[in-house]
Amino acid sequence: MKLTEIPKIESITKDEFIRDYFKPQKPVVIKKAIEDWPASRKWNLDYMKGVAGDKVVPLYDDRPVQHEDGFNEPHAKMKMAEYVELLKTRPTKYRIFLWNILKEVPELQKDFSYPDFGIKLMKKLPMLFFGGEDSHTFMHYDIDFGNIFHFHFEGEKECILFPQSQTKYLYKVPHSLITHESIDFSNPDLKKWPVLKQASGYKTRLKHGEVLYMPEGYWHYMKYITPGFSMSLRAIARNPKNLAKALYNVLFMRHFDVLMRRIKGQKWIDEKNEKAITRTNLLKTG
Repeated sequence: MKLTEIPKIESITKDEFIRDYFKPQKPVVIKKAIEDWPASRKWNLDYMKGVAGDKVVPLYDDRPVQHEDGFNEPHAKMKMAEYVELLKTRPTKYRIFLWNILKEVPELQKDFSYPDFGIKLMKKLPMLFFGGEDSHTFMHYDIDFGNIFHFHFEGEKECILFPQSQTKYLYKVPHSLITHESIDFSNPDLKKWPVLKQASGYKTRLKHGEVLYMPEGYWHYMKYITPGFSMSLRAIARNPKNLAKALYNVLFMRHFDVLMRRIKGQKWIDEKNEKAITRTNLLKTG
């Protein structure tokens, strides 16, 4: 894969952000965007244990999608205090994703504000994501094609991104938002997945207090180098084509996939995974 380092800048004005990154839809990491947030000083795993220790949290690992697991059903649950201790004690594949701060721990909202990057952020959807050492997400893109600002806290996190223009090289699973789950994007086997050699994307490592801007519909793979967590804020897609794709995903694709799982079960999932391989390998150039 051809991966370019995402530029890291100290700070940025909203006019500079709109001109240099939002309009051309290019990713960027801003190192000092949240220095005035209480969260910048306070947020670490122990703090989260203190404010949310009694909350029971849904946990997910990196097992391949199986019909018997249900659709987006958690693989385990435990109290946040137990989960934080697990993260601090040993490597674990268990992750938390899409954990809504406003719903679960409203007092955390006092620790951050909504930065002015020149585009309107959705204020009802601040989401937290946690992971243990070496845990990772599948390569995926978000159903709404949103503009995402991903703020990282504690430790270090590897991020690999691709624009939608590279989808044809990524072994995308039909009727879904993910690539084939067997691909390790941090160290891909290019003999097994040869078309990945034609893909051009971006990479970076986020540290505490840094924010990554991911443009509309960007594919993203996240791997926790050390235990840590992140928060995402988002803005709706502005490109009319991306808005149309988002509506298609929400109103049709998601429901069609759920229906086919009910009708065909695991066979439907297996068929999709096989098509991801056969369709993409047609692009193999030798």
